[in-house]
Amino acid sequence: MNAILYVDRTGIPWRYLPHDFPPHQTVYGYFAHRQQDGVLTRLTGLLRRLVREAEGRSGEPSACVLDSQTIKTSANVPRTGQGTDAGKRIIGRKRHLGCDTLGLLLTVLVTAAGVSDTAAGVTLLSRIAAAHPHVRKAWVDAGYRTTAIDHGARLGIAVEPASRPPGSRGFTVIPRRWTIERSIGWLMHHRRLARDYETHPHRSEAMIQLAMIDLMARRLTGENTPNWHDT
Repeated sequence: MNAILYVDRTGIPWRYLPHDFPPHQTVYGYFAHRQQDGVLTRLTGLLRRLVREAEGRSGEPSACVLDSQTIKTSANVPRTGQGTDAGKRIIGRKRHLGCDTLGLLLTVLVTAAGVSDTAAGVTLLSRIAAAHPHVRKAWVDAGYRTTAIDHGARLGIAVEPASRPPGSRGFTVIPRRWTIERSIGWLMHHRRLARDYETHPHRSEAMIQLAMIDLMARRLTGENTPNWHDT
């Protein structure tokens, strides 16, 4: 697990793992098996519950925030797994995230960049409703259209767009949405996520789960790793 987290945090290729770790083929094999067996998903859920309880919250969330991030891909990602985000003019993949109001990951979906937020939002809401039946509210940005809002209503989740205040210019903190924007910023401290290097989208999702596992474990233990902001 230390070797897997080392790759996620530093962004190095698997074959460049230091020699005091097991062979990179062995490490990747454990990573793949833990992803396939749902170990990373269960570990994310366990740590999220512990963090929420440590913050004085209920272990199960009642509200969530949805957003997406478009990211460029590396040369090893198949063209069939990529797309173009017309709005941001980026060729690559899109990470669709669902977090609770503390910014802790509930679910993640990685798609081609051309997939709309609305289409992916329907999937995110379905996953959240199935895994977290207490969720009754979801905040989204203006990119989530009527289809996602209506789908949320059918699931018993009130989907509310959180828009910029009228007349605002430049950087503006948008209520509720800043929570998931901050989460994306947390995740980007893991250099493996600076670009999508994974051949398969489900491996990309696992890398995001690993980053959140690392963040929550450090939060629970009070451990802090300095970054460039601290220098």
